[in-house]
Amino acid sequence: MADAFPELIAPLQRMGLLLPHEEVTFTPLTGGVSSLIVRVDTPRQRFCLKRALPQLKVAALWEAPVKRNRDEVAWLRFAAQHLPQAVPALFGEDETDCVFAMAYLEPQAHPVWKNQLQAGVVNVGTAEQVARCLAIWHAASARQADLSQAFDHDADFIAIRLDPYFNATALRHPDCADALHSLVQQTLSHKHALVHGDVSPKNILESPHGPVFLDAECAWYGDPAFDLAFVLNHLLLKCLWKPAHHLAYLASFDALSQTYLKAVNWEDPAALEARSCALLAGMLLARVDGKSPVEYLSTEAQRDQVRRFAKPFLLQPAALLQTLRQHWTP
Repeated sequence: MADAFPELIAPLQRMGLLLPHEEVTFTPLTGGVSSLIVRVDTPRQRFCLKRALPQLKVAALWEAPVKRNRDEVAWLRFAAQHLPQAVPALFGEDETDCVFAMAYLEPQAHPVWKNQLQAGVVNVGTAEQVARCLAIWHAASARQADLSQAFDHDADFIAIRLDPYFNATALRHPDCADALHSLVQQTLSHKHALVHGDVSPKNILESPHGPVFLDAECAWYGDPAFDLAFVLNHLLLKCLWKPAHHLAYLASFDALSQTYLKAVNWEDPAALEARSCALLAGMLLARVDGKSPVEYLSTEAQRDQVRRFAKPFLLQPAALLQTLRQHWTP
């Protein structure tokens, strides 16, 4: 399999992870739209290799800077300083080709949270742990001038998140365009903490030691409400995907939101919650009509239900997350 990815040989050797003439096997891993991810097996060790793609694998044209790999490595290093068990260990980085290596976590012991949710294995404790991790990282990064400067990536965050989510959705919904554009400006104007940017159940593994976070290539110093709304959005959408488990998903929504908000100490929790409500409404609409719609809402009836729910809360945002949760009827 080394012949299948000849471009990966040089960065592996530069990182000291592959010796000259040493045999190597590459096994492609699935799950992402933005990067090439392979398992690497050498005679000495097994690990993962990740390389950012200049164009994401979605139906709409969506380009993103490949240097986001470096941002992800920087976020992983920060996160490991505070919760080393909650991120994979780094093995090496090659800035020349925007490639990095990290620990390979065996799937049997580290199931993907999304897969667990799909199967109805819904552990409210996982949602609480996810909230605690986010709150610890946000609190640790708040008011840190060095992090604010190192992750001053407004242009990248617009390209990777705000434009494909909110600006693209505004083109589909002119009646909500002003609200969606205001949401972009609101998000850019609140610089409080280091944001992961892609806190999705597909990017979180469950482990015996708690959740493990992956795919921080959107890392940016900005509004932590983005992370909270992003993960809560997925829990609501899962209710339409697997309605038999909707009560468990909503219990996870409650546990995650309440645990997180109780831990907010870097700003007024009520202000952060209000921003999260507006973001949540916008994200719901974006995940059916933006550049990256969720793949599991496959019928127009499901998508229409999301539109009918999200648009009123986008035009007149709620102040409390519980308001959205109580009106959500899968």
